[in-house]
Order: sequence, then structure tokens, then C-alpha cells
Amino acid sequence: MQYHALSLARHGHSVELLGYLQSRPHGDVLRSGKIRLVPVADLRGLRVGPKLFQYVIKVIVQAIQLLYTMLKIDQPSYILLQNPPGLPSIAVAWVACLFWRSKLIIDWHNYGYTIMSLNHGRNHPLVQIAKWYEKLFGHLSDYNLCVTNAMKEDLWVNCNIKAVTLYDKPASYFKETPLELQHHLYMKLAKDYEPFKPRTESLSWKAERSAFTEMDEKNGRVVKTKGRPALLISSTSWTEDEDFSVLLKALEDYERYINEGVKLPPLVCVITGKGPLKDYYNGLINKMHFKHIQICTPWLEAEDYPLLLGSADLGVCLHKSSSGLDLPMKVVDMFGCCLPVCAMYFECLHELVKHNENGLIFRDSNELAEQLKMLFLEFPTLEGKLHSFRRNLRVFKQLRWDESWDQTVLPLLGQNE
Repeated sequence: MQYHALSLARHGHSVELLGYLQSRPHGDVLRSGKIRLVPVADLRGLRVGPKLFQYVIKVIVQAIQLLYTMLKIDQPSYILLQNPPGLPSIAVAWVACLFWRSKLIIDWHNYGYTIMSLNHGRNHPLVQIAKWYEKLFGHLSDYNLCVTNAMKEDLWVNCNIKAVTLYDKPASYFKETPLELQHHLYMKLAKDYEPFKPRTESLSWKAERSAFTEMDEKNGRVVKTKGRPALLISSTSWTEDEDFSVLLKALEDYERYINEGVKLPPLVCVITGKGPLKDYYNGLINKMHFKHIQICTPWLEAEDYPLLLGSADLGVCLHKSSSGLDLPMKVVDMFGCCLPVCAMYFECLHELVKHNENGLIFRDSNELAEQLKMLFLEFPTLEGKLHSFRRNLRVFKQLRWDESWDQTVLPLLGQNE
């Protein structure tokens, strides 16, 4: 949604961006003179009564709060929202559009009811109500965007909703990180996270070291350290549609390969993001005792996340679409940084990840472990597949967000000018 706001601002539109008070937007959003931030308080759920009652009350209070906020802003020509989350935002946005006589645009990234079904099952009454709600209010929109051709077809066949495919694309700041910037980032992270600190003392007192790089303080030259660990990164919102036990089991196998004598490098595994299951998985991670693998789960500043992606050796995506129709934005960002990925299989993933061209697709922890072994064998001396994947990503000049948005969304807005 920040990308949408920046694109609208770039074309001269004044934008009011609603978001949670506690979240910090990207610096480009903060610096834009055309974007005004409208804070919304993040409500905490009730702690009394049955869970269903707590949920219903929270949705009602959120709806009132959101509608009140939307009726206080300047009259908009369009109201654009992302789904999910769509409960209660789609209905509230539709009511606000009636009040303001605005056009409603929904950007479909998935279906909320399929995410809800991960906890409750497809046939749960709450899931069925959510499905009915999404179809009803989705059908009342004026324009619709979606992230895959498979979702475009599903919206039309099952919901009679006509949508335009707007593939998620990386912003311009997702790119390979120069070695000097990598070093500064590693030194910054080393202040708080042990895996980024150097494994051994520098042979020269004039050198500044991280686990991955070394800078000669005399001439400022940065080099990668010999015998450096491989840097693996995964990002997540720590929700039910990503099973991180798959990665943890694969890492156990990776450790076993090293103990059996396979020439693999030490591994630093960075898992970024925050969400409801983070504490649960941190508990599992704390019980694991690796000798050759270090895991950390930092929350990165918005400006540091693309720098870390552009510095990593491999990305891992565990997103398993609840609907089978969306694509993981994290892989889009990784590809923008020319970072090869190993990604969990689901039905329409082939629209983004081309197996054995820009990454690998796995179905379980055993397959992921074998892929890690193959990709990191004798690293960094040999980077066969990793190098070819990265080369293919460099050669394939994909559209960036701005170009894609101008081709897809701008004509929709022009229809109502």
C-alpha cells in the first residue's frame, strides 16, 4: 500500500494513507510532500467471554473506528484498499465511498476466508460467513487488482468480479548491495546480534571486521573474509501459512551433513519480521543446539531490509498460499536484489519462481536440506548454481513497480478523470 501511495503521489495526487499508529512507514513515504499519514490505533482484543464474542466485538469496534477516521479525511476521488485483511475494511470502505461518492478499488492479494480456514477448517460457520462477506462486498467495488492470473480467473469464475493483474514488483531500492554498504550494515547489526560479529580476531589491528567482511581502516578497502559463513535469509509475518518447522528440520539435516564430513560452510540464518507465532518459533529455536549454524530473528528498520536482501547468499520462502492463488512479496523483493531463492511449492508459484532458472522449488524439509547442500557445497570457492541463478536474475530485467503500476493502474484512474 505504501508503493501505491508513492505511485499516486508521483503522478501529482494527494494521498491520505491510513495505517496503524505503531507502524513506521518507509522513509520515501515520510519524505513525500503529497502523502499525509492518518494514524489508526491498533486495538487489543477483549480478554473476557468466549473467543467468538471477543472477535465479534473487536470487528464492530474496528469498523466504527475506521469509518469515523475515513469520514474525517478530505473527500477522496478513490478509496484503495488491500485485501486481506478485509474484515471489516471492505464494508467500511464501501460505506465511505457511498458517503463521499468515491470509487472503490480493491487490491486482491489473497482471500481472507482461506487464511481463516487454516485455523478453523473450510466448513466452519465463521469461515463460510467470511467467504460470503468477501464475495458480496468485493462485487460492489468499482475496480479490482489482483496479484496473479490464476486469481484473476478465480475472481471472475467464482465471484463474477472482473480484475486486472498487477504483479507485485520490487521497488527501485531493492537491488544488490555494494560491498562497502554490506560492511556498514553488518557492523551495525553486530552491535545487537551475535551472528554478525567476527568469528576470530583480526590479524591486523588496523582492520575492522564483521563475520562476513573486513575493512582496512587505512585505505577504506572492504573485502569478504576468508572462510566466511554463508548468509541465508527468510522473512515472515509469523502466521499459520508459513511452517518454519520445515526450515528448522532442514537446518538440522544441514548440520548433520557437516558432521559427516561434507564440505559445507557455517551458516548464518536470519529470519526477519514480526507476528503472532514469533514467540512460539523462538522457543523452538532456543532449544536447538547447533555448532555450525547460527539463527537470529531481528526486526529490521525499513531501510535496512533491502540492504540485507542485497547482501545475502540465498533466500528461503516458506509461504504456502492458503488459496493457492497469491504470490509471496518476499520473493519479489529478493529477485529485485538478484537473490536466488528456495521456495515452498504451491499451485501458481510457477508464475514467479522458475525451477532451476532463478531458484529452486521444494515440497518438504528433506528436499530443502538437499538443495541447501547442493547450493552451498564448497562455498564460497564454488558457487555454481547460486552464481548461475544470480546471473539469470541480472540478465532478466524485470519491470520495476513504478513501470508496472503506470502500465496497469494509471489507465484505470484515467477512466474516471
